[in-house]
Amino acid sequence: MTLTRASLEVADIFRAAGPAYRVAHAGHLSLHQLKIMSAIEHCRTAALGGHVEACTDCGHWRIAYNSCRNRHCPRCQGAAARTWLEAREADLLPVGYFHVVFTLPAEVAAIAFHNKALVYDLLFKAAADTMLTIAADPSHLGAKIGITAVLHTWGSALTHHPHIHMIVPGGGISRDGTRWISARPAFLLPVRVLGALFRRLFLTRLRALHDRGQLTFFGSMTQLADRRAFLRHLAPVRKKRWVVYAKPPFAGPEAVLAYLPRYTHRVAISNSRLLRFDEAGVTFRYKDYRQSGPGRQQVMTLTADEFIRRFLLHALPRGFHRIRHYGLLASARRKAHLERARRLLDVALPPTDEPVVDAQPRPACPCCGGTMIIIEVFERRYQPRAPPPSALAPGIEAP
Repeated sequence: MTLTRASLEVADIFRAAGPAYRVAHAGHLSLHQLKIMSAIEHCRTAALGGHVEACTDCGHWRIAYNSCRNRHCPRCQGAAARTWLEAREADLLPVGYFHVVFTLPAEVAAIAFHNKALVYDLLFKAAADTMLTIAADPSHLGAKIGITAVLHTWGSALTHHPHIHMIVPGGGISRDGTRWISARPAFLLPVRVLGALFRRLFLTRLRALHDRGQLTFFGSMTQLADRRAFLRHLAPVRKKRWVVYAKPPFAGPEAVLAYLPRYTHRVAISNSRLLRFDEAGVTFRYKDYRQSGPGRQQVMTLTADEFIRRFLLHALPRGFHRIRHYGLLASARRKAHLERARRLLDVALPPTDEPVVDAQPRPACPCCGGTMIIIEVFERRYQPRAPPPSALAPGIEAP
C-alpha cells in the first residue's frame, strides 16, 4: 500500500503500522500512549459514532463521524484552536506584540524526558519568572507585562526538543499602576540578560528537585541519581550561554490572531507535512535550522516503527496544561488588569455582553449553501442506516 500527500494522514500510519508496533513494544508502552494511538486511529470513523445530516433546501445528505478530541490528534486541533482563539480575541490590546522563545539545552532536555511533568512545569515557571523579573526592573522596562506561553516538545524532525513560545504585549502597566509603559518599537527586553537569569533560575530549581529526591532516571542515565554525577552532568551547561530568541514584533493584534493558532494547538507533526507512506517508511518535510534559504526545507524518511516512536515521545502527561498565562494575563485578575490597561491606553473597553455563539455550528450545504440538519444519530461502531421517510424534512430524500 502506498499513500501520498493528497490523502495521507497520521491516522493512516497508525492504523496500518500501529498493531505491529504494539506487539513489538508490548510492556514498554504506557496506557496513556496506547490511548493516544487508539484515539488517533479511530478519529472520525464509525468506531466513535456520528450522525447523518441533510440539507433542508436541496436534500443533499452526508455522514459525519465524531472526532476523538484528543489533544495529540492532528485532525482535531483546528476546531480546538478556533474555539480557543475566539475566547482570547477580547484580551488583545492595540499594541505591538513580541514572540519570545526559551529553549532547554540538550543535557537538560534529556533529564526532562524522564521527568516530563516536573521539568516541563519548571520550564514554564522559570521562563515566566525571568520575563516578569526583567520587565519589572526599572533599568529595562519597569512594568508588569502579560504573557501567553505555549509548550512545544519537538523539533521539526520529531526529536525531543522542549521549548516555550511566548506571545508578549509590547509594554505593561507601571509599578504604581498609573500609566502604560510602551516598549521600544523593535525591542522588548535584552535577550542576553534574559538568558542568564533563565539559566540561573532553572538550574537552581532543578537542583532543588534532585535534592528532594523528586527526579527519576532510567537506562543510561541511571547514574544521575547520584548527586555528584548529577552535578557533573550539569557542569557544562552552567558555563554555556542559554539562548533566548526574540523575533521581530507582529504588525498589530490582527497579525497575532492569525499567528497564534499555528502555535497554541500544534501537534508534533501536521498531516500537511506528510508526503508518502509505503514499504520504505514514512516520508515527510522538515526544516533544518542549521541552514538558511531554500536549503532549510528538507525531506526525511523514517521506518513506520521509528515514526510512531518519535510521535509518541511527545505525549504530554495527563492533565498537563500546555498553554498558560502570566502577569497581566493570569486568570485570577486578567479582567481587571486588561480593563486598567485599556483605560491607560485610552481605548474603548470591549462590550460586556458576550454574544451567544453556537458551540457546534453546522457547516453549510456543499451543494447549495443551505442549512444542514441532523436527521439521524448513530452510536459507536454502528454504521448509519436510512431513516424512515417520515423523519425527513420536506424535500429531503432518504439516503
